[in-house]
Amino acid sequence: MTGGVREALKPLLSAARDLAPIVGVIAFFQLVVLRQPLPNLGEMLSGIVLVLIGLALFVRGLEMGLFPIGESMAHAFARKGSVFWLLSFAFLLGFGTTVAEPALIAIAGKAAEVAAASEVIGHSAESMHTYAMGLRLTVALAVGFAILLGVLRILLGWSLPMCVIGGYVLVVVMTYIAPHDIIGIAYDSGGVTTSTITVPLVTALGVGLASSLKGRNAMLDGFGLIAFASLMPMLFVMVFGLVVH
Repeated sequence: MTGGVREALKPLLSAARDLAPIVGVIAFFQLVVLRQPLPNLGEMLSGIVLVLIGLALFVRGLEMGLFPIGESMAHAFARKGSVFWLLSFAFLLGFGTTVAEPALIAIAGKAAEVAAASEVIGHSAESMHTYAMGLRLTVALAVGFAILLGVLRILLGWSLPMCVIGGYVLVVVMTYIAPHDIIGIAYDSGGVTTSTITVPLVTALGVGLASSLKGRNAMLDGFGLIAFASLMPMLFVMVFGLVVH
């Protein structure tokens, strides 16, 4: 019984250890530097407890569900031997998990508001909706293409550093070509695309695929898909800026 309780509390203890530095930093600056009491202490403590439970459940869910299904699907695709279906799955996985990403929806809506205020687009609700939806679809297509390219890299054995360096060289070049008012949005788009669902599924897909292929190393070849998912939206959004602006 004691062992079962200890095992059940293990995710909570791990989550508490991860949250401790954040809570410590906030408490230090609030009490020592600002010398002010914590506002709404009861609500804050309740929120921390909810975050603790949510984080523990989320991590446990990843271990039980998303990581295994990602790896099992990668193994299944490798056994099936169909490159077309594997690449199709990779693209749709990246597109589908990104187009509904809340952070992307938020930044696209704010970008539409700023574009309207800057008179880049019309002030009508339809114009702002079209702009925001175009930005979301552009980023989602970029992530889909990024995951497809990352899977292709694993299959063909391309060098990850060379691919990433080449991608960022293109980002630097596009920075000088794209409209200045889209560059910040493009850079931020690279960060909001790696969501809590995309990252574990894509990581499991890469590791599972690399471990299933002869001559591939899961540690060397299985990781790196997230780098593509952060890189490609920058390029795609800057191209989007050239077309729209």
